[in-house]
Amino acid sequence: MRFLYSLLLPFLCGAAAAQELSLANIPGRRTVSLNGRWNYIVDPYETGFYNYRYQERAYNDREAYWNSDVPDNRTDRKEHGWSNKYTLQVPGDWNAQQPKFLYYEGTVWYRRTFDFDPKGRGGRVFLHFGAVNYEAHVYLNGRKLGSHKGGFTPFHFEVADSALKEKGNNLVVKVDNKRSAQEVPTLNTDWWNYGGITRDVSLVLVPRSFIQDYSLQLLRGSGPVDEIGGWVRATPGSTVRIEIPELGLRQELRATGDSTAFRFRAAGLQRWSPERPKRYRVLLSNGSDRVEDQIGFRTVEVQGSSLLLNGKPLFLRGISVHEEIPQQARRAHSRADALQLLGQAKELGCNMVRLAHYPHNEHTVRAADSMGLLVWSEIPVYWTIDFNSPLVLGKAKAQLCDMVIRDRNRASVIIWSVGNETPVHPARTRFMTELVRTARALDSSRLISAALEVHMINGKHTIDDPLGAETDIVAVNEYLGWYGGLPSDARKAVWDVRYAKPLFFSETGAEALHGFHGDSLTRWSEEYQEWFYREQVAMMKRMPPQYVGISPWILNDFRSPRRNHPVYQEGWNNKGLYDQKGRKKKAFYVLKAYYEEMSRR
Repeated sequence: MRFLYSLLLPFLCGAAAAQELSLANIPGRRTVSLNGRWNYIVDPYETGFYNYRYQERAYNDREAYWNSDVPDNRTDRKEHGWSNKYTLQVPGDWNAQQPKFLYYEGTVWYRRTFDFDPKGRGGRVFLHFGAVNYEAHVYLNGRKLGSHKGGFTPFHFEVADSALKEKGNNLVVKVDNKRSAQEVPTLNTDWWNYGGITRDVSLVLVPRSFIQDYSLQLLRGSGPVDEIGGWVRATPGSTVRIEIPELGLRQELRATGDSTAFRFRAAGLQRWSPERPKRYRVLLSNGSDRVEDQIGFRTVEVQGSSLLLNGKPLFLRGISVHEEIPQQARRAHSRADALQLLGQAKELGCNMVRLAHYPHNEHTVRAADSMGLLVWSEIPVYWTIDFNSPLVLGKAKAQLCDMVIRDRNRASVIIWSVGNETPVHPARTRFMTELVRTARALDSSRLISAALEVHMINGKHTIDDPLGAETDIVAVNEYLGWYGGLPSDARKAVWDVRYAKPLFFSETGAEALHGFHGDSLTRWSEEYQEWFYREQVAMMKRMPPQYVGISPWILNDFRSPRRNHPVYQEGWNNKGLYDQKGRKKKAFYVLKAYYEEMSRR
């Protein structure tokens, strides 16, 4: 049996999509970290990239910033230079590191030098970036390796053996975070556009014959004895061994030119769940290469209007999360950051997090695996991108594919989301439907969703978004009592759901400035937000049986240039249940009590 992975991927994801040679499980491989202090040059006019005729500079142009800044002699003119007085920490956004970068959107050049131990030669070397926001052009020793668009997904380039030097390799990255109508996300968002090399950078060292990619899943409906199925992609002709020692499982197969499928019985398997996030040590080898992973096995599915995890009804006690550490007003980037955010969610009583509105750091998803938190993972198809553009669709597919490829072996991820609050019209629905079908073709073991539109029809909150016919669950955002009316309006709200599918409220919330107090009618006060949550909880308790959970907006206050009230916002969206300094607001305790009640059912 063969899974035609390499043939299907370009078809599903498009020319701009996931790289031809996928490289799974970077943490499980031999790597050399390139994190640390990098030199930088701020270049708002992109002088290092374009000449004065606005043409891209030739690779050997002496004024191109990817080339040496060292003059050949005293008369040589160089108009760029790298200095240790201008450095930025990688990973990290530039906005939070120096005041001059706070609102900066444009180009910054990064430079890092490194040595390469000749003992590392003899195999293949890949330069891997966890993420760069938004567009990256990468150069090594004066030669361009390639470029990538997408601020929240990983990418890599293979480095030829001859391109590496034993001493003084010169790695330069042009980073551009300007917003554009033809990108994903587009011009208009409600979060901070953090620029920079925001996630880990490393050299990945593999042998000539190596394990490229793999997928292992617990098969739905596999009978009285659980079965694990999947596929592996390795150097053609090599013999691949798959082992799960704790279960006594071992299988060998011959790698083909595409991906080779496998399936085996797993007697005695303990399923992964939020209550018991059991993971197994999985080993894949082919003689010259060995990759180790920690993988949990569970099933998630929809039956009628019920949501099932491991065949049992599941209620999602969720919270939406931005990838941001508010105490430092910066992009989260480390495992410690992930543990802080997910630890807050656990303290709230959550069993699920909605990672909005883009794929979060791999540290976060892996931490969720170990902590037993279910994950909704989303691509930044947000509000008003150009739904008529095939080019934009290709970019959205690319990010979707990269998200699925990176995290498909993480048991915590149960929902792939293809977008948020996109306005209903025929072009949008065709665009979004194509994304849903692409996600399902890439990974049929999970649920596909999006935050859909709600319309008022004859006095009812009507969920009739045509995209709901394609998604596995019906998810909607609602803010009754914040964007219009008062929280008490929830008492008379009538919901008309046109789809016999599980209903999930993917957002709801109200802003409050921590420490500002008044009566419950005083906007921006903690008491108003508290009242809002009391009314929301009461409404949720009246929902029909198809209601399967909620992920209110949001865990922490976060930065947003759209939020400009000089007293209550000052560039912050303050809908968090934790404030900018990590302090709990009064509404936190309302939601926590509701979740404690629901956890006992």
